Amino acid sequence: MPVLRLEGIEKVFPGNQVAVAGVDLEVTDGEMLVLLGPSGCGKSTLLRIVAGIESPTRGRVFLDDREVTELPPQRRDVAMVFQNYALYPHMNVRDNLGFGLKMRGTAKDAVARRVGAVADSLGIAALLDRKPAQLSGGQRQRVALGRAIARDAKVFLLDEPLSNLDVQLRVHTRTEIARLHREMHVPMLYVTHDQEEAMTLGDRIAVMNAGRILQLGTPLDIYRRPATQFVARFVGSPRMNLLPGTLVWPQSGAARLELHGAMVELQAAPSPLAPPTRQDVIVGIRPEDMEVRDTSGADLRARVDVIEPLGRETLLHLVLDTPTDEPLRVLAPGQVAWVPGAAVGVRFQRQRFHFFDPETQMQLPPGSPA
Repeated sequence: MPVLRLEGIEKVFPGNQVAVAGVDLEVTDGEMLVLLGPSGCGKSTLLRIVAGIESPTRGRVFLDDREVTELPPQRRDVAMVFQNYALYPHMNVRDNLGFGLKMRGTAKDAVARRVGAVADSLGIAALLDRKPAQLSGGQRQRVALGRAIARDAKVFLLDEPLSNLDVQLRVHTRTEIARLHREMHVPMLYVTHDQEEAMTLGDRIAVMNAGRILQLGTPLDIYRRPATQFVARFVGSPRMNLLPGTLVWPQSGAARLELHGAMVELQAAPSPLAPPTRQDVIVGIRPEDMEVRDTSGADLRARVDVIEPLGRETLLHLVLDTPTDEPLRVLAPGQVAWVPGAAVGVRFQRQRFHFFDPETQMQLPPGSPA
């Protein structure tokens, strides 16, 4: 049963600026659902509508099947963690953590017990008498998380809570959030533009762009079968390569792919209405699903342009013999012997191709292995 349900949520700002366009969404009990998308896609606006900070132009918000669309934030039983922490500078950590409970009329001894338990779980018990100005960025973020957790709300809303932290602290705090969510088993709606955060934290991910949800699913489902070219590029680092090509289904035999002057026989391809058929497509292939080798027996010939050593793997930027808008990115294990300017061959993992319609930008449905 969903704890949070959104029905047809739209938000249009003055000047006919559409921030959210017809979003339907459910968050179930104990689920971490991540709203993932670029800046300006509408994800934070959607979160603020759930919190009651913004009112939808159209649509309804339900908590436990009770409509709360018109209720003010304090009557919604939600807790929100803001990107900028939003701590009270004149209060110490103890008072910041307990502020929400005090506003709800909770007894002093109950507030003290709850604040102590939350501070212990977040490792900030030694900071209870400090003011926010005396804390580091990571400590402030944990206090902001703790203030939300102390309220014991129906739904927790997190608006890019890690974006102000450095890389090392971001990874540590991300682990803490995952642990807390597992222990508390409460529904969370988490907003981020960082696909790594989304992949590691989310039970499900809703990928947003231009106010709409383009795909909703588990992290691996979205990674393995992106519904659109936008999702394919946005989820995955390094991002997926997208190249123009043509699918060819002969009268008999396996389907083939014409790609930059080469002909690649396929193990699987979208099924045509009836062979023989040709269809222009956009071909997607992830950097880790290719092999760089010598030019003999390769699918494509290319030239090494840029080499990025990443430690246990190396990212190669290749220029194809037929010019493309972007380099071909290939992720090779370990260190490589190639140097910029070297002629190399590229071999594809046939079963890892993705095929998109050039007009709709939607992924074509899979066919049977040839």
